Amino acid sequence: MARIALAGFLHETNTFARRMTGIDAFIAADAWPGLVMGEALLESVAGANLASAGFIAAMRGLGHEIVPLLWCSANPSGVVASDAYETIWTMLAQQLRDAGQIEGLFLDLHGAMVTEHHPDGEGELLSRLRAVTGPSMPIVAAIDFHANVSARMVELTDAMAAYRSYPHVDMADTGGRAARLLDGMLDGTRPHKVHRQLDFLIPMLAQCTLAQPFAGLVALLERTEAETGVRAAIVPGFPLADTADCGPSILAYGPDPGAVECAAQRLHDAVAAQRPNMAVRLLAPKEALAEAQAVLARGGGPVILADTEDNPGGGASGDTTDILHELVRGDADACLGLLCDPAAAEQAWLAGVGAQLALELGGGSGIGAPPLSALFRVEALGDGEITGTGPFYLGCRMSLGRMACLRIGRVRVVVASRKQQAADQAMFRHVGIEPGLETILVLKSSIHFRADFEPIAAAILTVCASGDNIADTKALDYKRLRAGVSRG
Repeated sequence: MARIALAGFLHETNTFARRMTGIDAFIAADAWPGLVMGEALLESVAGANLASAGFIAAMRGLGHEIVPLLWCSANPSGVVASDAYETIWTMLAQQLRDAGQIEGLFLDLHGAMVTEHHPDGEGELLSRLRAVTGPSMPIVAAIDFHANVSARMVELTDAMAAYRSYPHVDMADTGGRAARLLDGMLDGTRPHKVHRQLDFLIPMLAQCTLAQPFAGLVALLERTEAETGVRAAIVPGFPLADTADCGPSILAYGPDPGAVECAAQRLHDAVAAQRPNMAVRLLAPKEALAEAQAVLARGGGPVILADTEDNPGGGASGDTTDILHELVRGDADACLGLLCDPAAAEQAWLAGVGAQLALELGGGSGIGAPPLSALFRVEALGDGEITGTGPFYLGCRMSLGRMACLRIGRVRVVVASRKQQAADQAMFRHVGIEPGLETILVLKSSIHFRADFEPIAAAILTVCASGDNIADTKALDYKRLRAGVSRG
């Protein structure tokens, strides 16, 4: 039996987002646990679709002891403030030094963290950890499908296991794969490793593994592993982080250098060959509503409109009103969520269910259309304490603050006090809405919602409205991409 330390420090940084990420964002719980240390960490992640949960279960099954250090995450947002990064590092370093004798270290990371002073947040973290553990300690990390993998990250870890699904329904499974990688290194052996970066960016909407080309690419990845014994990853990257390492990567690990090199090249070439098939279709709000009505006229529903550019899961504010204004103008039979407006939620709570309430709803970020100024009826209230039931947020205990369902005409708006992408039907049921019975359902999400909502949808349309989660990589003003990388 080995003593294996575990830590998590996760952030997907949208460097184009206007709001910096401070320490409070890491301390507070949202859809994932807040900052937690020691034994409380084990309870916080238990049963959730998180890499740490899968790692703990797998390592215990292999007979090893888990030494929990620290775990925290913050919703995707702007650059991480230096004081936040340094505060968390100081706590983590102390926990590691106090852990006693350990034989290995597992890290639950995102792979696209950018701080005020460190464009490669994970690379910097790994460098500091190596200074504590020394070069011989096996370090294995689980990383996100959207990681921007740097050479420094590869050099300072012995292996990395990446999610294979978007929506990320396999986070816990990825932790299990990381556990098996680390278990295989406890005898002192280390795999040969290969890292290949590709020279173009992949839009987030093109990365969905429920559709081509990534459904086929993931299938090829799994065939390659089965045929060669090489452990590998296709990591499409996070194009909203303006850094030198932004973009897709291939990772491969194994005992035979030749086999590892061949597997990495095979996957690299396969991804490159699919580049022409990575275009995405976006509709303006008015176009999307007209197309939704045409679908409904043929029978069936709901039609889902994905408000991708205001997706909090990509660093957006979750409060823009472009689509909401269009719904109200068109007197659509629709429900929109989640709209982040803590002041409106508080006023709804003070007024009570059934009250008529004059509000300036949404638009607090100042992005896009103005707040919707209107009279709303309070239909339902909720405390925002929700347990995820869909595949993506399964088992996660969300704390979204006070919530309300507000109605204007035939449009209902699910309002939350904390921003969170609408990726689980439980968020709507919390305020009395059954998503499958809706006509038009507007979700502030890009892809993750598909895991829970695609089975009930008559059609899914992706809308390009206002927000910080810019869908078209060619529209972004990059400053730090490495030479030769195409924006799309």
